[in-house]
Amino acid sequence: MPDGVRGALVQRVSDRPDGPLDVTWLPAGTPRLSLGRIRLHWAPASLVGWDVNAYLGLTTTEVDLASWPAAPDYWPHLVRPTLHEVTGLCAALTVATAALKLSNHLAKL
Repeated sequence: MPDGVRGALVQRVSDRPDGPLDVTWLPAGTPRLSLGRIRLHWAPASLVGWDVNAYLGLTTTEVDLASWPAAPDYWPHLVRPTLHEVTGLCAALTVATAALKLSNHLAKL
């Protein structure tokens, strides 16, 4: 990972097992993640492979989503299914929250 970055922001996760995992670098001074956004951080493991961590932005905080210690060099393919599932879940929760707000608004009319 380059100097001066906090991690990589996941932009898109393909639903194909061999599909792309698109990321952009996050500068070190970047504020916490917004709701549903995922940040990856990786560093060489002590013996072999990579220590990979994923963080998820919630409404008021950022939480550890998952860790893959000593992941092999093909770790993007290893983490992709988890990231794909979580991004889908966050999208579904966003739609459900909007529907609930609309329902509550219409009930008040």
